[in-house]
Amino acid sequence: LVLHRCQQYWGHIPAQFSTQELPPMIRSIIVSARHRRIQPPLSGLVRRQALTGNNQSHAAPIASSLDTKCFFSTDQKEKATRVKTKIKTQHGGLPEFLEHWNRNLFRNVGYGLGAITALSIPSGEVVLSAVLGGTTAGYWYLGLQDMKQPGQTIRRNFPVLGHIRYLLESVRPEIRQYFIEGDEDALPFTRMARATVYKRAKGDNSSMPFGTKRDTHAPGYEWVNHSLYPTQLGEQRVMIGANNPKVKHPYSSSLFNISAMSYGALSGNAILALSSGAKMGGFSHNTGEGGVSRFHKEGGADLVWNLGTAYFGAGKFGENGERLFCPDTFVESAQYVKMIEIKLSQGAKPAHGGMLPKEKITPLIAEARMLEYPVEHDCNSPPRHSSFSNPKELCAFIEQLRELSGGKPVGFKLCVGQPEEFTELVHAFIETGIHPDFITVDGSEGGTGAAPPEFSNSIGTPLPEALSFVHAVLVGSGFRDPVDKSKSKIALIASGKHLTGVSLFKSFCLGADVANAARSFLFSLGCIQALKCNTNTCPTGITTSDPDLEWGLDPMNKQVRVFNFHKKTLHVATEVMEAAGVNSWTEIHPALFVKRTGIGTSRDYSEIFEHLQVKPGELLEGTGPKRLVEAWDLHDGIINRVV
Repeated sequence: LVLHRCQQYWGHIPAQFSTQELPPMIRSIIVSARHRRIQPPLSGLVRRQALTGNNQSHAAPIASSLDTKCFFSTDQKEKATRVKTKIKTQHGGLPEFLEHWNRNLFRNVGYGLGAITALSIPSGEVVLSAVLGGTTAGYWYLGLQDMKQPGQTIRRNFPVLGHIRYLLESVRPEIRQYFIEGDEDALPFTRMARATVYKRAKGDNSSMPFGTKRDTHAPGYEWVNHSLYPTQLGEQRVMIGANNPKVKHPYSSSLFNISAMSYGALSGNAILALSSGAKMGGFSHNTGEGGVSRFHKEGGADLVWNLGTAYFGAGKFGENGERLFCPDTFVESAQYVKMIEIKLSQGAKPAHGGMLPKEKITPLIAEARMLEYPVEHDCNSPPRHSSFSNPKELCAFIEQLRELSGGKPVGFKLCVGQPEEFTELVHAFIETGIHPDFITVDGSEGGTGAAPPEFSNSIGTPLPEALSFVHAVLVGSGFRDPVDKSKSKIALIASGKHLTGVSLFKSFCLGADVANAARSFLFSLGCIQALKCNTNTCPTGITTSDPDLEWGLDPMNKQVRVFNFHKKTLHVATEVMEAAGVNSWTEIHPALFVKRTGIGTSRDYSEIFEHLQVKPGELLEGTGPKRLVEAWDLHDGIINRVV
């Protein structure tokens, strides 16, 4: 009966229909109907034809998502087929017809309305002329106000018609609540998560009424073990490089910072707003591998330079068009940054390079990447570096960059893959006496502007497993102190879906000192998760190089929202630490975070990730958790493929 009503009113069976979404009673009825071959009643069309004797249309079965047979008329079946062929990929942004609307089209329509109004005056129809005149005046007034105001990018880029989004947005909660889906369903970020960022960025009240909407008894539910004796904490900062005598300029980092996003992937106005907001809040902004652009510098933030495989801002072309590291250009760019991060891989597309065709390189992009314009070669980002090919050469490269930068902290970023390859790096740290000042662990759930779906969906280790493994190996090899993290020789930065204070605290429990985020800061700029980052048609002017769309993003307005979001989120994260009873970020440990693993059973993170039970220096003696020892011993003939 349910499937029959879907066919009757919608013309097709919903593609995502599942009996698991139905109440138990209705689900049992459908299962019973499947076994007893109960046919739902025929549609009104068939009943009317039966009464009138019109047999031109007859009942025919169509396949359903329940593997049962539901009988509908043949012409209804044809209608369903036509509807299905018209289904397109759905996006979370603007309707397709709105994308063709722009300021020039707005003006042309306005001129047309004015002409129609003028032509109606000689007719003597006073009421009609008044209505047309009022409509035209209102149209022009509303559109000009939309283009003038700086707060909402959609209204600036799509005057008048842009209000449709905000109209739909105003009724969306009610439609969603009663007819469509829950607030925890949309991906990659739920509506509730995005709404939290929007409210905090705007300075609105982000509190929740009436209690949690989550099923606290469902497997996978997580919570923080609070203390009966909460503490009071001041501002928390992390000194990176302070425990390395080779570092002359250690960096005092915020607990929450902007992750790597390049100029070129993001518009200049977006980069400027992020950098300016970071300066206001005293936190760092990672440049991404696209080089240190003028927009990064103009914003004035503490910059972390992401040095990728193409060495943009620090490289040159080889004889065959390949990109090579150039010490002279590196020194020129290094003066603007606080830390240098060598990019080995990223979570959204680990072990995958990229290519920027020379036709798409604008003068400003060429300037940021220190390329001669016009560019004669495509800018390839190969999967691996040309400056090193093994762990010891990587250590030498780290030392070279530290010296060339004048003693600034140098580290690297990676998405964990094969465990032995990481432990081999740590062995090289010990053998050469050279180690990074920080390691950024990027989870496979990380975002990117564009990547093959196979890489985004199926390659790389998620952040909880990767972060806990890296922390455990560094503890077992003597590079990190699990009791007082401030004494660690190597700082850990977690990069992933950090959006709330609890998500930050979770990464701290797994071993991180600092948490970075990218997409949550894009939400603070006004990102509506349109999922068009790879089309150059981002309606909010963030992930586009289209000057018309970029124009709508006002950096002066958005920088305040970036600052507000960071300030409020970090404040809540500090409150969570206080609730857990710790006196500093250095005391956070995995037993403070708990996950329900089944009905009536739960385990804290030190039990779920047993390698976190390793003791300082234990791996150097050949002892410790079994899987960790197997990954550490490179000569035992055992190859671990899973963290």
